[in-house]
Amino acid sequence: MKFSSLSLPAAASALVAMAVFAVSTVAQAPQGPPPETGRPPRSYPTPTNLKALPKTLTGQQVHDIMEGWSGALGVHCDLCHAKDGSKIAPNGRPALKFEDDSKPDKDTARMMYTMTQDIKKNYIDSLETTGPDVSCGTCHRGKKVPEAYVPPPENGAGPPSGLPSPPAAGTPPAPAH
Repeated sequence: MKFSSLSLPAAASALVAMAVFAVSTVAQAPQGPPPETGRPPRSYPTPTNLKALPKTLTGQQVHDIMEGWSGALGVHCDLCHAKDGSKIAPNGRPALKFEDDSKPDKDTARMMYTMTQDIKKNYIDSLETTGPDVSCGTCHRGKKVPEAYVPPPENGAGPPSGLPSPPAAGTPPAPAH
């Protein structure tokens, strides 16, 4: 039988039957805690060296923030945190010394966090309209170093009139006069 030969009421009845089946399947899904992974839940120690983040955050909260940052930049924790060769983490890799400030990228992360907080507080929050949140991912989009924005040709060939063109990526800034 061809689909086109079905009458409209028969097609509607079939659609309703599929919807009822789908809803009943979801309703019968098991409820309760997620399945066990065989590992105890991980606990995160209280942070001891917060300089940019609020000092009231728990270890879990800091961990969640760091996971977001690493995803937004497409990097791993060891970009900012030094390895501790004397300890092995649960994943089998060297543990990290979170309190250690020896890696320059950690200072960069603190500065970038402070910058985004400043943008939110002093610029975004003062707008009459609401927009998307400003975060690491706003610029980085999964890359350690953000790519330069190049407007598509249909949006204009350059900056608005009266504004200087930005230098090409990698070009040193022009000297101030």
